[in-house]
Amino acid sequence: ELNKDKTGVFTGSYAINPLSKERIPIWVGDYVLTTYGTGAIMAVPGHDKRDYEFAKKYKLSIKQVVEGEGANISESAYCDNGVSINSDFINDLKTEDAKKKIINYLEKKNIGKLKTNYKLKNWLISRQRYWGTPIPIVYSPEGEPHPIPLEHLPWELPDDVEYKPKGTSPLGTSKELVDRTERIFGKGWKPEIDTMDTFVCSSWYYLRYLCSNLNEKAFDKKTSDNWMPVDLYIGGAEHATMHLLYARFVTKALRDMGHISFDEPFKKLYHQGTITKDGAKMSKSKGNTVSPDDFILNYGSDVFRCYLMFMGPYDEGGDWNDRGITGIAKFLNRIYGIASVPTGENDSNTDKIIHKTLKSVTEDLDNFKFNTAISRMMEMSNSIISGKALSKDNKSNIYKMISPFAPHLGEELWRSDLKNKDSVFESDWPNYNSEIVIDSTVNVAIQVNGKLRGSLEIDKNLDKEKILSMSKEIDNVKKYIDAGNLVKEIYVPGKIVNFVIK
Repeated sequence: ELNKDKTGVFTGSYAINPLSKERIPIWVGDYVLTTYGTGAIMAVPGHDKRDYEFAKKYKLSIKQVVEGEGANISESAYCDNGVSINSDFINDLKTEDAKKKIINYLEKKNIGKLKTNYKLKNWLISRQRYWGTPIPIVYSPEGEPHPIPLEHLPWELPDDVEYKPKGTSPLGTSKELVDRTERIFGKGWKPEIDTMDTFVCSSWYYLRYLCSNLNEKAFDKKTSDNWMPVDLYIGGAEHATMHLLYARFVTKALRDMGHISFDEPFKKLYHQGTITKDGAKMSKSKGNTVSPDDFILNYGSDVFRCYLMFMGPYDEGGDWNDRGITGIAKFLNRIYGIASVPTGENDSNTDKIIHKTLKSVTEDLDNFKFNTAISRMMEMSNSIISGKALSKDNKSNIYKMISPFAPHLGEELWRSDLKNKDSVFESDWPNYNSEIVIDSTVNVAIQVNGKLRGSLEIDKNLDKEKILSMSKEIDNVKKYIDAGNLVKEIYVPGKIVNFVIK
């Protein structure tokens, strides 16, 4: 517990720091884990919150050895990376560089060495369920386990099981499985009645997807080498110590046996967030799940889908509430209303709005920022729905943009309004006009001694002297300049003007 009251006792003994040769007092503390390393640590109270609290409580020396923005160890520990100080031969080195130099020094002096610790959980593959892969093991009358020979594989699930609770796996009720085992191996032989956990299968199913109709073997090496590894894996963080870890194990084992030629199953990992209900993870056992059926019945699946994406950042999730779903419904109705806008020539401002939106949505999709992409399209729809006309190209751009978020609506508009025969999902993603999206003006903040006193919207090509002159004429800026002595003028192009006065 990080917030527990930390207590300790001074042993009366000292250790010698092998680098500085200083005497370090040895304390026994109740917040240090005996399972962490050797159970003995070098406390760094200036840069660890728990060590800091302990040192403050017992009035121990607190030495700052890392300097960084906002570091003030008289008030709290500084726990970020920075630059080494008060550290002899690693002074002025960044934290990562300092670590490397210390390790090299310790290894050269034969005092210590670099080591990577790995922590693995036991992998229990069996479960007492029916739906799962049967474990191909049988037991002799003496209870000795034996793998089932290849000629008797695949070892299929029986279909004569009972699902009534009997304190055993459902397979234990199958007469067919027992008869099959005794017919092949002899009287008194018994089958394994557990099945494999589903993550055993999911540790290699990405290979089977490529060859689902192949009956002679699990997958074809040429096919898997051509398509694998998977470009992008999206899943919850809870999979990190099970499915992801064992998928890597299986991949590397298959590689070592020559069945595949790649080293990793997935090129990129992205963790989706979890949607909770009243602060708790949704589960059937807790009775706090949200059924989408009523929302889909009232609003349609596109509205429900977009609302889930709009709730918050995709990698963070959030707590479920349905108060904002009507806003999404109104937004998609505005998109639907675009079909009633006459097809024709539109003004340059409309072109600019649509292409700037297209640029933002394209970038947001690449970065899984679905909520901000929808927000950009909301702004666009508010701006153009009252227009007199929209070009066919711009309608096409809008319908393609909305399709990944509301696929049924996008498809309907693509076919009914633009009279396309092929699906919108068979078309190419649109390209934005890079010249149109560039703004000719920028908004510049005007500061006096670092405090905001005004702003200017200016032509981005305006020269510095003109910008400074215009800034000085702003009433709220002029009064400060007139009341003091102007000593410096700073201009950060396209961003800030700052006048320093005394």
